[in-house]
Amino acid sequence: MNYIEVFNEYNKNIEEIDVLNDFINFCVKSLNLKNVMFNVIIVDNNTIHKINKEYRNIDKETDVITFALEDDKQIDVPNLRVLGDVYISYDKAVSQAKEYGHSIKREICFLGVHGLLHLLGYDHMNKQEEDEMFNLQKELLEKYGIKKEG
Repeated sequence: MNYIEVFNEYNKNIEEIDVLNDFINFCVKSLNLKNVMFNVIIVDNNTIHKINKEYRNIDKETDVITFALEDDKQIDVPNLRVLGDVYISYDKAVSQAKEYGHSIKREICFLGVHGLLHLLGYDHMNKQEEDEMFNLQKELLEKYGIKKEG
C-alpha cells in the first residue's frame, strides 16, 4: 500500500491540485512503486525561499526542493519505503508556465514528477543522468496525456 499526500499550503485555492494528485499516483503506478510514502507540498515563493536558504544556503526562491529520507537510518518503518517530501512553489510554477508557453497544469505536474524522481535517486549532475531523468519525466507526462504545449 502506498501513502501519498498532496498538500496545499499555498494561501489560495489551486485548481490544478486534483490533477497533480492524480498524476503523482499515475507516476507511482507507472514506475511500479509499492509500499512507498511521500508528500508533495505546494507553497508560495516566500516559503520556498526560506527553505532554500535554511537547508541549501541559497538565498532565493526555487521551483522545487526535495528532502529524500529513504537513506536516513533513523527512519525505519518495516515494509515501507519512506521517500521524503517534495516542496513546489506555486508562484514559480505559474511564472515558469508563462515563460515556457505552456499550462500551469503541465508545469506543476512536471515539477511533481521531477521531485519524485529526485526522491528515487535520479539526478541531473551530468549529461547522462540529465538525459535519463528528463526522458523519464517526458515519458510519464506524455503517457498521462500532458504534452509540452498543454
